[in-house]
Amino acid sequence: MEFDLPRTAILFAIPLLIIVGGTLTSPMPQPLSLGVSVGIALFGLFALYVGVKHGEYRTAR
Repeated sequence: MEFDLPRTAILFAIPLLIIVGGTLTSPMPQPLSLGVSVGIALFGLFALYVGVKHGEYRTAR
């Protein structure tokens, strides 16, 4: 499977929305739940960035 920008964005957004939705509907206090959701989103973006860079490295060698 080749990953282009739209496919990568969809495969990144769907699980992130499910996880953030579950976090926001949990019985945690609202500020805590928002903080956790932001942390999950930032970690996901970081992991995506590292994965893309690793893929670029692997294809160059």
